[in-house]
Amino acid sequence: MKHIITYLRPYGLRMLMGFIIKVAGTFMDLGLPWVLAYIIDEVIPLKEVKYILLWGVLMLLLSVGARQFNITANRMASRVAGDTVKKLRHDLFLKIQQLSGSQVDYLSIPSLVSRMTSDTYNIHQMVGMMQRLGVRAPIILVGGMILTFTLEPVLTLILVGILPLLAYCVYVVSKKGIPLYSKSQSSADKMVRVVRENVNGIRVIKALSKSVYEKERFHRANDEVAANEFKAGATMAVINPIMNLLLNGGLTLVIIAGAYRVNSGASEVGKIVAFLSYFTMILNAMLMITRIFVGISKANASADRIFEVLNAKEELKPQEALTEKEVYGTSEIENIHVSFRGVTFTYPQRREEEAEDDDSINVENIDFGIKTGESLGIIGATGSGKTTLINLLLRFYDTDKGGIYIKGKNVKSYSLQELRSKFGVVFQNDMIFADTIGGNIDFNRGLSADRLKEAAEDAQALEFIDHLVNGEKCGFDYEAAVKGANLSGGQKQRLLLARALAARPEILVFDDSSSALDYKTDAALRTALRDNYQNTTTIMIAQRISSIMNMDHIIVMEEGRMIGYGKHEELLLNCSVYNEIYQSQMGE
Repeated sequence: MKHIITYLRPYGLRMLMGFIIKVAGTFMDLGLPWVLAYIIDEVIPLKEVKYILLWGVLMLLLSVGARQFNITANRMASRVAGDTVKKLRHDLFLKIQQLSGSQVDYLSIPSLVSRMTSDTYNIHQMVGMMQRLGVRAPIILVGGMILTFTLEPVLTLILVGILPLLAYCVYVVSKKGIPLYSKSQSSADKMVRVVRENVNGIRVIKALSKSVYEKERFHRANDEVAANEFKAGATMAVINPIMNLLLNGGLTLVIIAGAYRVNSGASEVGKIVAFLSYFTMILNAMLMITRIFVGISKANASADRIFEVLNAKEELKPQEALTEKEVYGTSEIENIHVSFRGVTFTYPQRREEEAEDDDSINVENIDFGIKTGESLGIIGATGSGKTTLINLLLRFYDTDKGGIYIKGKNVKSYSLQELRSKFGVVFQNDMIFADTIGGNIDFNRGLSADRLKEAAEDAQALEFIDHLVNGEKCGFDYEAAVKGANLSGGQKQRLLLARALAARPEILVFDDSSSALDYKTDAALRTALRDNYQNTTTIMIAQRISSIMNMDHIIVMEEGRMIGYGKHEELLLNCSVYNEIYQSQMGE
């Protein structure tokens, strides 16, 4: 929780003002029973109406003042809580953007979503509660004890005897509750993952008639969440009944003892009435403290999860400690635009699971280089390591061995912004946003309308864009749905291709981005790339040989290794796997 304090420091003055106002309002509440006792015991016996009215007005002013002061303080507390968590969410979002691929794999996307939503909500609740109940409850508890002692020292001893038992109960139960809330959040992560997978794969689930199976899978995840939440809630719920039992028992003793003292003349009715009011206020204060402990238990578990992300090491920052040779490679690659030199890599999770198994390696000893303006095609079976090469080139992950160079400079020595600004990329499962067609192509880069149109034309997307109409919105102003739900597969791919081409990047990367295009459109796209992007280096992963057969270089991948490298004609002669793919696809 100490990390949350750093986020509260900018609002220290506002919190201090709210604290002062809350204290003033709470003291006004504490003064009401004392004034009532004075009226009953001292003013009423005088039988002077004016004094009764005067003290009655004082009670009214205390009531109104307490209400206004508490409302003002609560509003200030809510604003501090909102602003604090807003900054926390902002920093958490930025940190998530900086996480490496291995860190995202370890934490998991559903867990990151949960930390951004439910965990920050728990922090919000705790920060607001501490400024409201965290100020009011201790003042009422301590102040009420002091005032009850001034009114009835004998009866106060009953209250003093009960409070240590209550404090011990709260401590023991809260100590058990914190780990249970952590476990509850972990199971919630699993449920979010199931929901996310179902939302993303809803069409496949329906097409394969797996709705019943998925319902059962969600039911199991939901049951686990419910069971863990019940266990945590049931553990913390023990506090209230025990407190009520102890406090109600104490209240009974107070009433009995008070009645004896009034009857014997050792006390007065007004003092007993005031004492009972204070006793009730102290009861409520203890209940407030219980709520605070529950809130802190949840917030503590959530804070640990949030700051696990915020304190994560920045794995992808520029590595200034590289030697000159590591940064610039060797003289062999000085005139090469993109090169891999002895690159070997294993995904971290697989590395841990199969640490002693050579088969755990995803790509091994990858070595090639292409010049500016040249094109490279990558082909191979599913799982052969094609996309892994792109992940390493864009530095989503760092290599285990070897180096990757752009213009002779190691990608690890670039800032991520500088490195990735060189690329235009289309991934296998890329994202179309709920925005206009023009907005999806521009992607908030401030590109001109002419450039958007040129990119759409090169991507063979202009024809379908010109025919998009929805009321008054048409063409580039047409609103695309989330994930392009109102576009066909081919239209989505062409739109994504236009986005990649729009900024005229140094390097174009297409990861199986033409699979939904017909052969005529695919051929037209390759012609546009060859004619209009001569100085752009192109790397294309493809399943179809026709998409890459005319490229300057072709890599054939199998089980993470390069088993073929060269031009189309060379590979037909020298690479049996490539020849087999060619024969099966081209029918020759």
